[in-house]
Amino acid sequence: MDTTAKTEESASPRERPQRRWLEAISFQNASAVYIAVILVIVFALWVPDTFLTATTWKSLLDTQVITALVAIGLCVPLATGVFDLSIGMTLGVGSVVSAFMLVKAGLPTPVAILIALAVGALIGLANGLIVTLLNVDSFITTLGMTALLTAFVQWITSGQQILGLPSDFQALAAGQLFGVTYPVYILLAVAFLLWYVLERTPLGRQFYATGGNAEAARLAGVKTKRRIVMSFMIGSTVAAGAGVLLAGRLGTGDPTIGGDYLLPAFTAVFLGATQFKRGRFNIWGTLVAVYIVALGVKGILLAGAPTWMPYLFNGAVLIIAVALSKVQTSRRLRGRKRAGTEVQA
Repeated sequence: MDTTAKTEESASPRERPQRRWLEAISFQNASAVYIAVILVIVFALWVPDTFLTATTWKSLLDTQVITALVAIGLCVPLATGVFDLSIGMTLGVGSVVSAFMLVKAGLPTPVAILIALAVGALIGLANGLIVTLLNVDSFITTLGMTALLTAFVQWITSGQQILGLPSDFQALAAGQLFGVTYPVYILLAVAFLLWYVLERTPLGRQFYATGGNAEAARLAGVKTKRRIVMSFMIGSTVAAGAGVLLAGRLGTGDPTIGGDYLLPAFTAVFLGATQFKRGRFNIWGTLVAVYIVALGVKGILLAGAPTWMPYLFNGAVLIIAVALSKVQTSRRLRGRKRAGTEVQA
């Protein structure tokens, strides 16, 4: 039991909801929200003519959908204690496979999308089986898978863009409802579904238990190998779906996309782990982090910064986020150990 839990126990029943609310809005628990407010104020004063326009904010909301989908998909294997460095190229595979099925194979849009999602799931299955059955480290497995997927993308496209995607497919990524594009609604639906699975179901608790201590979870009856395989499959399927949306947005199956989404996704997930759950990978923290980072990058670019600045910004935020996540996790574990010692005493 950590300090927060102790304080809550010592509070009266009437005070506990207030304590929880104050804890939820504290800077330590939701620092990204406060940082977002600061960024808005800074850029509103610095570049008000461009930063405060409705076009800028609608563009920010829509352009980050793909990154956000990859990031929340990545949340699941990370919550289970494994890395997926292939998730960026899985997006690329989803993009070119859907385009190939539509243009080269002439399949209907729904069938092409389902095939792309199925290919994404197979990639996750392969990663999971290699990690669990062959005992290969997830970092090495997914790094090797990235190279294999890069080769696959180049082979299926012959290194050329796949053009001529049908209009109904492109409408999926470009259509709007109440002034907001369909991908934003898809992002919110997927985020809610993944949040519900991770936070409100036994399966999600088993994912977190496996990531926290796989051996202890196994001894408690959790089928940890199956959970790891499932987490890879979920993350890869979401990434492939993001690739489908990206193909519709670009109007082409581009063999060069995918890799650029890896760093922003990891940055968002680790920064999100410092929000709301204090050191634990979570969906809403990740989603908030995606847009906080995008807000900073957008403001910097509007202020006239060089085009390499986003890479510097993402890299610095990733290092800081990982450090903060480690600190918060260590504090939580020390709190549990102290609580266990007190119980034994």
